[in-house]
Amino acid sequence: MSYIVDYKNVSTIGLESSPVVETLAGLRANEARYFMNKYKHEFTVVPASESQETLEYVNQILKKERDIEFSAKPLETSRFQVENIQFAYVFYEDGLAVNVMYTVDDPKKRAVGFKLSEGMEIPKELEAKFKFARQKSKLAGTIRGSFLVIKGEY
Repeated sequence: MSYIVDYKNVSTIGLESSPVVETLAGLRANEARYFMNKYKHEFTVVPASESQETLEYVNQILKKERDIEFSAKPLETSRFQVENIQFAYVFYEDGLAVNVMYTVDDPKKRAVGFKLSEGMEIPKELEAKFKFARQKSKLAGTIRGSFLVIKGEY
């Protein structure tokens, strides 16, 4: 069942098993606010158990680009297109949010973003490979983020 993320009244629906449930919910709401403000797009998530295709897409890119496989349990996903950009999101139980931004007509603007909820450790799959910048958010506290550029075609 899909769920439209409300960034005005942050809810933990679908994320209850996370040890950082409040900040992960804030991170998800932060993404929802961004898409509403920039694109007038409602950010909708579905349980990971109902979105195998999105999980496989994100996992394929991570594996082929940097040999990354997360051990954390995926809780929710989102996949949509706004303008000429396809987006795919996976929210993990440990507090990690992974997003794929894939511009359909410009191979130079394709990336995978990693955002860490406040209170979580850097996943072992990322700790030696990436440096994380900090960003303040009213909804999510301090978000640490990093990214990689996608070189292949997916």
